[in-house]
Amino acid sequence: MKVIGFGDNIVDRFLDREVMYPGGNCVNFAVLARRLGLESAYMGVFGSDQLGAFVRSAIEAEGVDISRCQTRPGPNGVTEIKVIEGDRIFLGWNEGGVTISQPFVLGPEDLDYLAAAALVHSSVYSASEDQLPSVQAAGPLVSFDYSWEPERRTDSYLRRTAPFIDLALLSAGDAPLEAVEDELTRVTAAGASLAVATRGAAGAVLYDGGRFYTQRAASTVADKFADTMGCGDAFITGLAVSLLQSGWSRDVPPGPGSLRSALAFAAETAAGQCYVEAAFGHGCPVPAATRI
Repeated sequence: MKVIGFGDNIVDRFLDREVMYPGGNCVNFAVLARRLGLESAYMGVFGSDQLGAFVRSAIEAEGVDISRCQTRPGPNGVTEIKVIEGDRIFLGWNEGGVTISQPFVLGPEDLDYLAAAALVHSSVYSASEDQLPSVQAAGPLVSFDYSWEPERRTDSYLRRTAPFIDLALLSAGDAPLEAVEDELTRVTAAGASLAVATRGAAGAVLYDGGRFYTQRAASTVADKFADTMGCGDAFITGLAVSLLQSGWSRDVPPGPGSLRSALAFAAETAAGQCYVEAAFGHGCPVPAATRI
């Protein structure tokens, strides 16, 4: 069984550690799915600079197929981050570099490649919105991370994306449960088959269009805690992997038992991510030339 992360990659530069790490929602999905035992690939655009070469080599070292990736002249995406009491604080970024300014446009051979996957994952940071109809038409299930920004939850944005999504992930933060359920209802009403919201220490809520399912956050060991980087990505990866392994397909939607099991597995996967530096390790000292 194969899954593909399609879209963003980035270098996360931790100012407090003076260490940079590879990352990006779609990269993290591909790497974490590989670590959970699935065959995986990443399709995206790397910058032609030192940062692009760095993140590319880290993904390849994880056994993720990058044969369909492209390298374009220009900067790779980079963010600047601090960790305060275990929580990541984003300080700035370069607007995603060439991933956003020169996004991946799928050709016939790319679509044939996607057609062999069970699921393709993308995100709001991937400039992939216009590609979603083609991805869905190629045949795989489609998951999509809506992150947290209100501008990515407008009616117009949902109309543009949700009809082509089988599993939507939302970051809800500390929003009240009623507001979270309302938001999940909006996303499924716009066309997504399943929608799940992560709520940090409050756990998660999933809606299948007819019923809400709640999941407590799994416990963590304080003295092993590294940071919260990639925890949401780990959650959606664990959820998707568990659902796929239970037999989920577009023709066979998951039942209550599969959804509950998948939520529990996703919570444990997210908790385990708290012990990993950044998204999936591979940290190295920050070269001065890479500063934003």
